[in-house]
Amino acid sequence: MLEIQRIRSEKELIIEGLKKRHFDATSIIDELLSTDEKWRIYKTEMENVASQMNQFSKEIGILFKEGKQAEANVLKAQTAELKTKEADLKERVDAFDEQITNLMYQLPNVPNELVKAGKSEEDNETVEEHGSAPEFGFKPMPHWEIADKFRLIDFELGVKITGAGFPIYRGKGAKLQRALISFFLDEASEAGYEEHLPPHVVNEASGFGTGQLPDKEGQMYYIQEDDLYLIPTAEVPLTNMYRNVLLPNEDFSIKITGYTPCFRREAGSYGKDVRGLNRLHQFDKVEIVRVEHPSNSEKALNEMLDHVKGLLEKLGLQYRILRLCGGDTGFAAAMTYDFEVYSAAQEKWLEVSSVSRFDTFQSTRLKLRFKNADKKSQLCHTLNGSALALPRIVAALLENHQTEDGVNIPEVLHKYTGFKTI
Repeated sequence: MLEIQRIRSEKELIIEGLKKRHFDATSIIDELLSTDEKWRIYKTEMENVASQMNQFSKEIGILFKEGKQAEANVLKAQTAELKTKEADLKERVDAFDEQITNLMYQLPNVPNELVKAGKSEEDNETVEEHGSAPEFGFKPMPHWEIADKFRLIDFELGVKITGAGFPIYRGKGAKLQRALISFFLDEASEAGYEEHLPPHVVNEASGFGTGQLPDKEGQMYYIQEDDLYLIPTAEVPLTNMYRNVLLPNEDFSIKITGYTPCFRREAGSYGKDVRGLNRLHQFDKVEIVRVEHPSNSEKALNEMLDHVKGLLEKLGLQYRILRLCGGDTGFAAAMTYDFEVYSAAQEKWLEVSSVSRFDTFQSTRLKLRFKNADKKSQLCHTLNGSALALPRIVAALLENHQTEDGVNIPEVLHKYTGFKTI
């Protein structure tokens, strides 16, 4: 959520910045500032009434001590009138406050200056490429055919038990899945991230804290009886561990990681692009999250990008990095880089990671602050990234490392899988 102080002082800059997303914020911001002005007027009046009541209370005590009961009773009657007025003002202030919050929730984050304007993924910028597509002396199979041939993944059994988008991994397919999770977690730990195993469901406050609500409400699985949501990513519980936290000083750099299953409704997904592991309703992912001093945000982002690069290179996968345009950048993000790996059999790029910086957008909602050198509270910056999401990584490994006889497992995974080939 944007800060109201920033909106007051940088109205035109924010409106112009949000145009990169093809989002016209003019009417929302005009209504927001108008409501904010009313809120401040009534808030000031309410505080003045409270101050006057406190003064009357002191005077009433003195008058009673001096035996001036009649004068004291006059002030008591006036105090009763002030209490009624204060209650009325508080009702108005609370109503304006709720209106301001609802308007604020409609405003996405302002894109970073490096983010270019654009409407969709066609306008994203390729900023780096690594590796080349594998060459085969035979016609390569897509991963769903490899998975079927070697009994690695059973898509139909998943449909029987649950529905489309919930595959069952079996045998070496299940072991490869577990191996990748362990590899990603170990790599994150070696990079200084503290491992956590968070809950897989969160409350509404957590969804609002990281920006999934109200923006992505339709994409989340909701448990109505308990008013809880299945997590779409470990980012939500990991970041919300720091909701309503005031860090004691400015000497901090918090790095956390966690593995969780992720649940996404993916409403409207259909067609050839969702075949196999390309798009699932349940999948596994290792997430990295950082809470940083604003001055360290850019450095932290670059370190996270290097971390994901290292994982893909150790797995021997060709990849490219895209800086998303304004229209393709997530609601809460100030800047996002997507990693895509090349699928040799499908002859297409598959997104496997998003690394984002949110600046103060999440921390405003979370009320996540630190005390600076002047002992004043200041908002932290938050960042997160997939390191990595498994389905498309598995798809790329099966397709890009296939041979006529099976699949070669990257050497870095041998100690985790216990086998070198499928």
